[in-house]
Amino acid sequence: METPFLSGFVSLIGRPNVGKSSIMNRLVGEKVAIISSKPQTTRNKIEGIITTDRYQVIFIDTPGMHKPRNKLGEYMMKVSREALEEVDLVLYIVDASSGLGRGEKFVIEQLKKVRTSILLVINKIDLVDQDKLNDIQNQYTDMMDFDGVIWVSALTGQNMDKLMDDILKFLPQGPKYFPDDMITGQPTRVLVSELIREKALELLREEIPHGIGVEIDSMEHRDENDVMYIRATIYCEKSSHKGIIIGKGGKMLKDIGTKARQDIERLLGNRTFIELWVKVKDDWRNNPQTIKTLGYE
Repeated sequence: METPFLSGFVSLIGRPNVGKSSIMNRLVGEKVAIISSKPQTTRNKIEGIITTDRYQVIFIDTPGMHKPRNKLGEYMMKVSREALEEVDLVLYIVDASSGLGRGEKFVIEQLKKVRTSILLVINKIDLVDQDKLNDIQNQYTDMMDFDGVIWVSALTGQNMDKLMDDILKFLPQGPKYFPDDMITGQPTRVLVSELIREKALELLREEIPHGIGVEIDSMEHRDENDVMYIRATIYCEKSSHKGIIIGKGGKMLKDIGTKARQDIERLLGNRTFIELWVKVKDDWRNNPQTIKTLGYE
């Protein structure tokens, strides 16, 4: 008897910076979602895709759930809510090293409205004493019933295979939605802009808040030298931030481009030349037109 093929969509939901992108990248095996030590680094639904001869899983990595403070925050919450309604399974990711505060209670209140099956995934267990894990789990299960609970570490890979096995238990029989060799449904321009933004967040650390957006102005592959030429603009909200992003003698901007180029070349598979510009757009996160221009709608 032929084994049925399983396929479905899985949403990763949780507070900012609990490791959703790290978990998806660990499962998929490729860097398809922006990872940073700063919260709220994922702004779009980014599809990571795993395909084998037995199943295809499409992961929807959503912005961290939080009460919105501006128009961009409202859009991010809209994306998160939509992701809950469109999938076969929700992975609720929490940070074992953080307590259950008001933020988690807000997320749980949203999840109680969902009819989809929900797995509680307790991440970063490498950062806590193992004998405390049951108490951490009980804090969440006392507030809500889940369809399963698993402890993992995206950093070390602990229990990630078991997480994949648990996911498959909830998938229905279905078709292949994407080709075998496709690992993400995101357009290349989106991935490139996210990689540039990731490096900017890494290098700027606490100097610049989250008022950074990246727009790809042009991408052109030149056959004569097999090089991809990319021109991109980094937008910030204040003139003082522009100087910090550029750096003394342009050093910071050059470092951002160099680090981004390394990841982009791995993504595209050929040599890349990046030209970066910095522009100020006052309060752009409250401007619906700019939010749309930067690819967040």
